[in-house]
Amino acid sequence: MMSANTPIIVALDFANSNVALRLAEQLSPTQCRLKVGKELFTSAGPAIVEKLQAKGFEIFLDLKFHDIPNTVAKAVKAAANLGVWMTNVHASGGEEMLQAAANTLSSESSSTKLIAVTVLTSMSQTQWQQLGHQDTIKDSVKKWAISAQSAGLDGVVCSAQEASMIKSVTSTDFLTVTPGIRPLNSSSDDQSRIMTPNKALENSSDFLVIGRPITQAENPAKTLASIYQQLPL
Repeated sequence: MMSANTPIIVALDFANSNVALRLAEQLSPTQCRLKVGKELFTSAGPAIVEKLQAKGFEIFLDLKFHDIPNTVAKAVKAAANLGVWMTNVHASGGEEMLQAAANTLSSESSSTKLIAVTVLTSMSQTQWQQLGHQDTIKDSVKKWAISAQSAGLDGVVCSAQEASMIKSVTSTDFLTVTPGIRPLNSSSDDQSRIMTPNKALENSSDFLVIGRPITQAENPAKTLASIYQQLPL
């Protein structure tokens, strides 16, 4: 695999491997990593990860594991055995679950990065309160980020709006992976807490997850290159 020196992670949110592989053929592993999520992994299995890696891409396996500690630890180990660059769990699973996941990677001396999902970027404050939460989204994100760092994880998934705050309560090397990234003049789609790529980096995002603005563009390669070239790298 090539080592990508880029903050861009392109989300391959497709229903089958053929579409995902055709899109990957148009992209450069020097300009992006790729995210394989629930839909694509469920339909195509581990083989899609291996095929994308064979094309030189580092893979973020975005399956958001959330279960009893032993089950999550075994799932994270299986993900690491695929050689993925990064995988994730839900922070709301609790510190025991987080520690079990982190410990299994540590015991294997795995290079796979482990991050915890805080609050989904599609979630608004109103929706959050409707679920019965008393804390604000910001307070919950802060609490879960501190818990994830304490458990030994490498970082969190959060909104770019919260990245700077997370760095302030954890550390500068605690990773912030931020979906909901939308270039100027892009549709917000189903995202609520969004930000442009350059603004996200200014606000302490380490990695930018970008899906539809690239994957549904008329020319995905040109769109990716344009975003990449405008970043202050």
